[in-house]
Amino acid sequence: MRYTTLVAYALWLFSGCGVMDFHRFYLGKIGTGILWMMTGGCFGIGAIYDLVTIPRQVQEANLRYEVEARVRGELGYASRGPAPRAEDPEKTVLRVAKANGGFVSPGEVALEGELGVDEARKLLEKMASSGLAEMRVRQSGVVVYFFAEFAREGRDDFAV
Repeated sequence: MRYTTLVAYALWLFSGCGVMDFHRFYLGKIGTGILWMMTGGCFGIGAIYDLVTIPRQVQEANLRYEVEARVRGELGYASRGPAPRAEDPEKTVLRVAKANGGFVSPGEVALEGELGVDEARKLLEKMASSGLAEMRVRQSGVVVYFFAEFAREGRDDFAV
């Protein structure tokens, strides 16, 4: 449910220019709605305040609603919006390579992305076979893939 400024102003008007404060109930401000109702819109001062601030109050109510909907979605309740899109695996590889000065291993890709180690290795092999990366072996024997465009100066710990 999205709150609208038009409905909030209409409720403000129909509640005796804010004295009965129906718009506060609409925007989910139950506590201050009761207070305004019992005090005649805070003796009229609160009603005038609301007349000026209704657009901001509607924005806050919509933001609060969006946050609550996302939390409900994370807890397994019905979500109100599209699920977040997972990062493209190739983009994950490039992000990790950039962060590591051009070098990336299948384990790093699997850890950073939503891939298994075998999937990450196959993706890296595919990228190497298409010329985007080079397969290298560290002196320790670990196979890594090198993306020259993200290279840092002075890094050469590879067997010849």
